[in-house]
Amino acid sequence: MKIKQFIYLGWWFFGARVLGRKRPLQTVLFISDRCNLECKHCSVYNKTNPRQFSYEEVREQLQYAYNQGSRFVDLEGGEVMIWRDGDYRINDLIDLAKEIGFFSATITTNAQLPFTGSHADSIWVSLDGYGDFHEEIRGKGTVKRLEANIASSKHPHLSVNMVVNKLNYTSVEQTIEYAKNNPAIESISINFYTPFPGAENLMIDQETRLTVIDKVIAMKKAGYPIMNSVSGLKLMKHNQFKRLCWVTNFIYPDGTRSGCVGEELGICDDCGLCMAGEMNAVFNFKLDTIFAGLKLRL
Repeated sequence: MKIKQFIYLGWWFFGARVLGRKRPLQTVLFISDRCNLECKHCSVYNKTNPRQFSYEEVREQLQYAYNQGSRFVDLEGGEVMIWRDGDYRINDLIDLAKEIGFFSATITTNAQLPFTGSHADSIWVSLDGYGDFHEEIRGKGTVKRLEANIASSKHPHLSVNMVVNKLNYTSVEQTIEYAKNNPAIESISINFYTPFPGAENLMIDQETRLTVIDKVIAMKKAGYPIMNSVSGLKLMKHNQFKRLCWVTNFIYPDGTRSGCVGEELGICDDCGLCMAGEMNAVFNFKLDTIFAGLKLRL
């Protein structure tokens, strides 16, 4: 990380925390809503009329996000590894983001296709439980392909993300243990299913969420490679904290640019996206969260 990038982050934080300036720092760019799976909890996959950005449209969206102040970009889908535009592939979009000036570019994948040689600074693989728990959500054979592609990727900063729901909550401890013991996995992030339209019944109840969070905190303190900070997890227990979701802007495959869609749907009280808690903790100077964020992004 270059000194000028640290200076930018310090100036951005001063502007946000002291001056009350609301400029995004991170962009989640959904490059397509096409996918090669039909996961039970997905609110993005478009089966009937899939859309995707062209290379030049991605350039336009990235430049827009950069001009807004964003310096970190997460490329998501659908499934990013099936994105194509002529001879362009996902690595070309990562290179484009760096060319524009983003400090880092991350991809999220279901790991059903190889991603060896990825140019991404970090890779997030969706892992929704250990073994059969993952396949209950994502389909038979998905674990075998996921494990093979993770092992062959050789990427130094590959982590997994688990979205906890009614189908997999009993597998949280086992999944964290698996992440710790897999040499190809750097860390694991825990989120909770948010009741987006279409699969609301998958959200766990509040008592179960509290139990799961207590287990995750205990494992974090025991040294397991959990990306979430303890301070951020504690906030997610009750969800009663000031939202700072404007820190991230979202761009969807139909060209819509917006804040978090959960806010627009009025489901913030049931939010399970743990980044919300992490952002609040950072703004309240929780050191464990600040260090976790620096480790993640820098």
